Amino acid sequence: MKRILILIGLVALGLALAQKPKVVIGTGSTGGVFFYYGTAMADILNKAGVAEAQPVQTGGSYDNLQLLRDRTSGTTYYCALTTTDSAYVAYTGEEPRFKDRPAKTQRVLFYMYPSFIHIVTTEKSGIKVVQDLKGKRVSTGQPGSSTENLALLVLQGAGVKPETFAKRERLPVAEAAKALAEGTLDAFFWVGGIPTSSIVELSQTLARKGDRIYLIPIDPKSTTAQVAMKRFPGLVEPYKVPKNVYNTRTDVPGLATGNIVVCPDSLPADAGYAIMKAIFENLDTLRTAVAAAKDTSLEATAKLYGKLPIPFHPGAERYLKEKGLIK
Repeated sequence: MKRILILIGLVALGLALAQKPKVVIGTGSTGGVFFYYGTAMADILNKAGVAEAQPVQTGGSYDNLQLLRDRTSGTTYYCALTTTDSAYVAYTGEEPRFKDRPAKTQRVLFYMYPSFIHIVTTEKSGIKVVQDLKGKRVSTGQPGSSTENLALLVLQGAGVKPETFAKRERLPVAEAAKALAEGTLDAFFWVGGIPTSSIVELSQTLARKGDRIYLIPIDPKSTTAQVAMKRFPGLVEPYKVPKNVYNTRTDVPGLATGNIVVCPDSLPADAGYAIMKAIFENLDTLRTAVAAAKDTSLEATAKLYGKLPIPFHPGAERYLKEKGLIK
């Protein structure tokens, strides 16, 4: 009888392990916040025992959403770290890569943090406003990334065509920061959390050379800002970077988009709930690992509810309802 009970127990354990979902988390390029956030998130889920979680390095939001759409199958679920603007255009099919097959299966789990549209240069470059980028060597971000799309939107609003650059690069943040420090680039765009480690390191490198980082400001009332905010109403909003973040002389006004975690609709409701519970019961761990996670909260997640055309995952809804944040 004892042996039978042990066997039943082992079978039950085997079934439990077999049913544990495999969650692959699409992150971003090294040096960007997505990479560190996704890695920390996977670590929390693995330690909590709610999923077999694995972070993968990618080109960012659109890569992640394509993985969610194309690679999810069986008990392997591709979840994506994405900017809200990318998730929006992938869901509606407005983004060319999703025109024929929109990412309709994505479901919102939770809000992560705002991503600032950094336009980075140095004080010695003499670049003060977006229009000064004409005739300069500028990186607009990786091809097809959220950074590139928002950079082109900002340039459009400012009346600057990339063809007017002396040279256009399309680099990930770590490479762009290195090129700026070495003097082979004059400025670069980067849409990412605050602080972004590559830009913090750049600020320190420039200080040692007797120069200083300069973030090109965008006045929220300017045409540049209005074009971007009109394109993504409620998703791109004014944001100010405090001067102590990158050692700039003053606080820098600009624009930010939100970041969210989305999972496929095929992820079981119980699994979505378990992921929410694991993350928000270990929020201190996440915040210790990633500074930008200070803005990750259930309240910020609830504020996004109903603001996007993308539905929330049933597991996330259940958790938010339990906490009394949505009805």
